[in-house]
Amino acid sequence: MTNKTILMKGVKYLSGSLPLLFLGPVFINSCFKNQGHPLYPYLLVLAILICVYAVYLGFKGVKTIVSSMFDKH
Repeated sequence: MTNKTILMKGVKYLSGSLPLLFLGPVFINSCFKNQGHPLYPYLLVLAILICVYAVYLGFKGVKTIVSSMFDKH
């Protein structure tokens, strides 16, 4: 039996991760094209943090979905 509330929580994590998975690499690419800009290091760190957060949300979402299906309630 699947706990639907926990399942929906996992789907929300994954749906939050999806736009960040595209946004982070786009920011990184944009940063590398504008290396002469004075805000280059700060934007690069921000882009890397976006990528890390996207991966974190993805793992948390998958873990939550698997937990909703296989844990005893």
